[in-house]
Amino acid sequence: MCGIVGIFHLDTPKPVDPARVEVMRDALAHRGPDGQGVWTGPGVGLGHRRLSIIDIAGSPQPMVSPDGRAVLVFNGEIYNFRELRRELKASGAQFRTDGDSEVILAAWQRWGPACVERLHGMFAFALYDGEARTLFLARDRLGVKPLFYATLSDGSLIFGSELKALTAHPLLRREIDPLAVEDYLTWGYVPDHRSILRNVSKLAAGHSLLLRHNSPLPRPSQWWDVSFSERHRGSAADLEAELLHRLRQAVESRMVADVPLGAFLSGGVDSSSVVALMAEVSANPVRTCSIGFDVAGLDETVHADQVASLFATNHATRRVSPDDYGAMDSLAAMFDEPFADASALPTWRVCQLARESVTVALSGDGADEALAGYRRHLFQRGEDRVRALLPQGLRTRVFGALGAVYPKADWAPRPLRAKTTLLALAGDSAEGYARALAYCPPELRSTLYSPDFERERRDYRAEQPLVELMRLAPVRSGLDRAQYADLKFWLPGDILTKVDRTSMSVGLEAREPLLDHRLIEFGARLPESLRVRSGQGKWLMKRAMRRALPHDILYRPKQGFVTPIEHWFRGPLQQTAREIAAGKALAATGWFDQRRLAQLVESHISGQANHARLLWQLTMLERSFTNLGLV
Repeated sequence: MCGIVGIFHLDTPKPVDPARVEVMRDALAHRGPDGQGVWTGPGVGLGHRRLSIIDIAGSPQPMVSPDGRAVLVFNGEIYNFRELRRELKASGAQFRTDGDSEVILAAWQRWGPACVERLHGMFAFALYDGEARTLFLARDRLGVKPLFYATLSDGSLIFGSELKALTAHPLLRREIDPLAVEDYLTWGYVPDHRSILRNVSKLAAGHSLLLRHNSPLPRPSQWWDVSFSERHRGSAADLEAELLHRLRQAVESRMVADVPLGAFLSGGVDSSSVVALMAEVSANPVRTCSIGFDVAGLDETVHADQVASLFATNHATRRVSPDDYGAMDSLAAMFDEPFADASALPTWRVCQLARESVTVALSGDGADEALAGYRRHLFQRGEDRVRALLPQGLRTRVFGALGAVYPKADWAPRPLRAKTTLLALAGDSAEGYARALAYCPPELRSTLYSPDFERERRDYRAEQPLVELMRLAPVRSGLDRAQYADLKFWLPGDILTKVDRTSMSVGLEAREPLLDHRLIEFGARLPESLRVRSGQGKWLMKRAMRRALPHDILYRPKQGFVTPIEHWFRGPLQQTAREIAAGKALAATGWFDQRRLAQLVESHISGQANHARLLWQLTMLERSFTNLGLV
């Protein structure tokens, strides 16, 4: 795992100052504490920070091909590099190292841009071909590894693994994109189709970009997508056996490392399944780690301890206080862009714990998206059945009217919190799911903005890109659309961003075996009844793992990392909450109704309403603006 940066002149191939590449590279020192390098040529400069995982003594980067034609900087892991190496060697390729980086160089020289289709793994890389005078940028299928880029006034394009690498370049304009603020307040993160800075882009998952000197910036090209348009044929038993095979294949392929390796273990279905499959093939006890909380309602360590004992893992647990709000500034610096998923705090803590004993940790991320494990998938399927019974016009009139007057009952038992469901039923399947995913619904957002901001966003609403994505998705049902949206929008923007930044901040490589693209493609073709059944998501996965895991691990209610932000803003962070309305960074934009913000703060502190997530969003937005020097 590493950090990569670069400069490429799109017009005249002017010399690149190595010192400028070094400054960008060293902004990512946390991503690669084990090595560093810079390479420059006419019109191009590449920089690299290395976290050594495979071929520790060899494989320095930037890496030049044996014939001197191509140069590579690479962030990630190629899990099938040994098979590719054998194939390429048989066709005449020569290798000087034992790692996966040189395999990418040889694959490029054999297959050109199509080489990405042969790579199994997580990656973002830049490859300069001196003979063709091109720079090829590519990002893995699911977007596990990030890549930012921007064009500058001197005619160059700069790129890097994190936004902080780009802001280290003096020519980058730091101008806030107001539409990114609309996106952020809706989702709690800035999705991959936008950046918090107006002139910065993110290369989307499963996309590549081929740049040439003396040529304009082209549009990225999509080289991978997942389709839900076909269904597997076969018995449940046969598909269960195939799923188990693919799970084993995914886990085992991610256990290759020349450094200590372990796993995150929460005691939930996904991480427990990964640990169970690791234990099958490991000659030594698997190293596992868990984070516990002092508050019983938030603590899952009893379940993690149960799984650790079952598989005799070398288990480490650390209990932390849930009152960890002092880390807010560290998180803002870690993520660069505003990021409001409060589970980033415990995720960061478990990464810190893991790094004390391992350099690589396997996680259970991805199964919920791939195999329909979220409660919202169950709701979406049920709501689509209601939509099928009533015409759109009637639903809009009836459910829209009911939803408009139904109170937002945050205090009530979950079955009585019907406002979101009623409003979701008023729209079509895509509109309903967008509402289910949103942190902050459009009705609330519109009360936060000033007239100046309304002029900036005009008729744009953050739900529009997601709704369009779902309507154009290669799917057969509403559940398919929801999972497709999760894989293409939610997963790279929220989950994978969270894991990448928190793990890399401590020099830890996190691997996601349940995001093996072959497993994702298999899951997308499963009949709905094998994904969701009897009020349970991930039905076939739970059935496949029942031989290894006890019933109470497989079927207990889902519980994610929880941070008690509701309590914080009524207790130790009251003053922080009150400062939101008068915050210099937010006020300087002129985009918010400061009086309305103050009302929301006081209604939360008094207990009249629960605006904890919104207050957390605004707090992290303020700190991100300050951290980036945007206002």
